[in-house]
Amino acid sequence: MKAGDALRRAIPRLQEAGIEDAARDARVLLAHALGIGHDRLTLKLPDEMTEPQAKAYEEALAARMARRPVAQITGRRLFWGLSFRVTRDTLDPRPETETLVAEALRAPFLKMLDLGTGTGCILLSCLKGMAQARGLGTDISDAALQVAIGNTRDLGLEARARFRRSDWFSDVSGVFDLIVSNPPYISAAEMAQLAPEVRDWEPHLALSPGGDGLDAYRAIAQGAGARLMPGGRLLVEIGPTQGPAVAGLFAAAGLAEIRVLPDLDGRDRVVGAVKPGPADRCGAA
Repeated sequence: MKAGDALRRAIPRLQEAGIEDAARDARVLLAHALGIGHDRLTLKLPDEMTEPQAKAYEEALAARMARRPVAQITGRRLFWGLSFRVTRDTLDPRPETETLVAEALRAPFLKMLDLGTGTGCILLSCLKGMAQARGLGTDISDAALQVAIGNTRDLGLEARARFRRSDWFSDVSGVFDLIVSNPPYISAAEMAQLAPEVRDWEPHLALSPGGDGLDAYRAIAQGAGARLMPGGRLLVEIGPTQGPAVAGLFAAAGLAEIRVLPDLDGRDRVVGAVKPGPADRCGAA
């Protein structure tokens, strides 16, 4: 079968399975099965598929119809213009999270900490954009840390990024001029409403702390003061309704210059704060 014919047959199958952007996913999975970049797919559509390619495509389509995320099928996700490994042990990096990276890179930093690093996409994207900086990524999942370490090797950042198993600040020492986190923030009541790709395939530990969804922010607010240099910044991703609550937690912890920032869709996405004090030591070792 020609690749173009396989693509045309795949799209309605994905649509019938409830896949929202069936045409895009069918193309991405076909390029993956053919072992080529997405930008070369059109050139290959007239070609006959080999038996292994046809088998790989059928398996990929079956996985997608079971609502497995595309990034888990292909093993990769583009984020901040970089390619990251993705597994079932990590969250799928999302475009909204780039809001956090953009804000982190708005001011210089030399020492950063990424709490709940997952794939390492936030930490490594920030380090790529700040050539003199070094960073520490933490997670309570050993499997996620191994994914992050692999992404660090892929991006050539082994000399500037290190990783440690830690429950928030429990095994972190030293001080930083930038602390970032995309923590679990979905409330227990919201879990059932998630798309199957998220609810059934991504690690619940990275999605929800249970309860009202704010426990991670409470831990971060409580511990950030001891790990931030004076003038150092704290940036966290939030759910679109959590801005006022997280801002309140940061204010109660004595942080200053608290701002709630929108993503490109205009939804509240990041809360930023600063540790009061002279900033002339920011970035010191």
